[in-house]
Amino acid sequence: MKSQRLLWTAVAAVAAVAIPSAAAIAATPNSPLLWYEFDETGGTVVHDSSGNGLDGTVVGGATWGDGLELDGIDDHVDMPDDLMAGLDSITVTAEVWIEADQPSPYFIYGLGNTSGDRGDGYLFTTGNGYRTSVSTCHWTCEQNVNSGQNLTRGTWNHLAYTLTDSTGILYLNGQEIARESVTITPGEIGGGATAANYLGRSMYPGDRYLHGRFGDFRIYGDALPAAEIGDMAAHIGAEKAAADAAAIDLGDTSAVTADLDLPAKGANGSQITWVSSDSAVISDTGAVVRPASDQEDATVTLTANVVLGNVSEQRHFTVTVPAELDDQEAVAADSAALDVVNVDDVRSALHLPTEGANGTTITWKSDNPDVISTDGLVNRDEPGGQTYTVNLKATIERGGEKEKRKFEATVPPLPEQAGDYEGYFFTYFTGEGTANGEQIYAALSDGNDPLRFGELNGGQPILTSDQGDQGVRDPFIIRSPEGDRFYMIATDLKIHGNGDWDGAQRHGSLSIMVWESTDLVDWGEGRLVQVSPESAGNTWAPEAYWDPEQNAYVVFWASKLYENADHSDSTYNRMMYATTRDFVNFSQPQVWVDKGYSTIDSTIIEDEGTFYRFTKDERSNTSGSPCGKFIMGETSTSLSNTEWDFQTECIGSGSINQGEGPLIFKSNTEEKWYMFVDEFGGRGYVPFETTDLSSGEWTPSSDYDLPASPRHGTVLPVTAEEYERLQQAWN
Repeated sequence: MKSQRLLWTAVAAVAAVAIPSAAAIAATPNSPLLWYEFDETGGTVVHDSSGNGLDGTVVGGATWGDGLELDGIDDHVDMPDDLMAGLDSITVTAEVWIEADQPSPYFIYGLGNTSGDRGDGYLFTTGNGYRTSVSTCHWTCEQNVNSGQNLTRGTWNHLAYTLTDSTGILYLNGQEIARESVTITPGEIGGGATAANYLGRSMYPGDRYLHGRFGDFRIYGDALPAAEIGDMAAHIGAEKAAADAAAIDLGDTSAVTADLDLPAKGANGSQITWVSSDSAVISDTGAVVRPASDQEDATVTLTANVVLGNVSEQRHFTVTVPAELDDQEAVAADSAALDVVNVDDVRSALHLPTEGANGTTITWKSDNPDVISTDGLVNRDEPGGQTYTVNLKATIERGGEKEKRKFEATVPPLPEQAGDYEGYFFTYFTGEGTANGEQIYAALSDGNDPLRFGELNGGQPILTSDQGDQGVRDPFIIRSPEGDRFYMIATDLKIHGNGDWDGAQRHGSLSIMVWESTDLVDWGEGRLVQVSPESAGNTWAPEAYWDPEQNAYVVFWASKLYENADHSDSTYNRMMYATTRDFVNFSQPQVWVDKGYSTIDSTIIEDEGTFYRFTKDERSNTSGSPCGKFIMGETSTSLSNTEWDFQTECIGSGSINQGEGPLIFKSNTEEKWYMFVDEFGGRGYVPFETTDLSSGEWTPSSDYDLPASPRHGTVLPVTAEEYERLQQAWN
């Protein structure tokens, strides 16, 4: 039982000594009302270093080590009652370490009350969507100061919140990151009576406990100035600022010819400003002006000033800006860089560029345009026919200067007709809960049964990535229109070990992972290819579809697009698209789907000239958006159309709790289509089916046996020969 704090009381001629109220303690400016330093070595008492006797009680068997270590099961600290009584202003600070496996929702600390199964007036801070909230009832009364980002896990962070004069301010590692109007005062919560004041525990009994550590916790009865919070956080901020400075990567600066992307914000929240030693060549914002071709190359020093709260770091970069190339140099450079992908094994349309990076024009000639035309279109001989050798000649020109390059292309005949499909190849990832879950897994169907699959490779990944983020999710396989080349594309993302979904959408990979194969077994090394613009924060769930109108693949994915250079503003996921013939050279990305709210995970299938597109509605599932977190369907007769017709919505509702990552494929044996929808946070993929794509009606499959924990992937129909090859390779 907590001790009820008493007010100063005079009884007759005797002055009774008791614990003073929060208002009385706070009368001394900038002195803590409560201060836990967590320097104990054992026991269940957390001693109050403020001198006010407000000791806390350790509950649940938490251990002492590097601060107080909480197990995330039932460990927490029970603090005295009524800590905010009489307060018009408050500052709460905490040094906290959050473990990588922390589930949500959770409170880092909470001061308030509980009534039944929910909070009943409180002030709390949480780390997923780092925010502090005050409320005089429950969640419907909350007034938030929200950073719009998740706290980085597996490291110490200094958190601070101040509230005074109707303004709440949120700090991270000594740096102000958000402020909002707040009309509630701390003393109004519970009318001053708060009986549920916890560290590591929520006012909501159903929430999770904190799995992490506390190194310091303080409450002040006034709002500390920013400078004092900066000083308090400086020992942590110095390490964070140094890490942000060390993490700055401008790439190869030995020959910079394009504008530089100079980061304005570090991963730990630091503000980064830049100073150039020669702003006529490189401005403070990174704009590059090359010296004229008759001048010398320029060398510029860029200085990054990294500021986090009251601490700062500097880092210097030496950048060489070559003079403009003259016509001869430009032609030579673009000629040397010219490449034709897969020229020694041409199976589909080729990318034949018409412009060089240095302003040259490129024209092409073919000695057999009936096989390879000058715009890269390819006509292969009939199955069993001739293998052609075609000579391609490129002329690279600028300002009267020119060079020629020759490429010898080998064009095999079309593959033999393989007959009917005899099974299905299923590729997927298994989730972020394990170290290797974000890699490529595979399964093979039980013959032509689309609802029964056996795992390949003993349930271990068949492909892994050590490039980029070193995780690959959402694998998608497409067969070329000729049938004998395959491309696998995937999201370059790894969430395991950090849990930072906000960071992954602000500063995530702009590239997709690409593998290619001619036999579905040998996929080579794979490559990262940037497809998103610099304004994007993420590149999620890429898929592709061959478009005969454009003689190219339409590749599409989800990205958040930001207006601010540091990606600090709020935005939402749009579906983007670009075209390619070789998955090396892509057109400029364009917005494909913009609903005004987040949409992700589009997939497509065509039937009788109509394209059917299925996409996840990312909105919260509320009365205003009852189909949020489920799948919507649209139709069009053109892939590049940005205005598709509505078909259906809420696919999966009533059968699964929520759904994403739809995959779709047609039955090999009948007029039936299957859609697997990923019940994220639940069972993984759940199959649905229809015998009429145009109806928009999907029925849950009644009997199925899928691999363990399949997440967003692809089911590809395969021939008997391909089926046997896959079985032999990974059985």
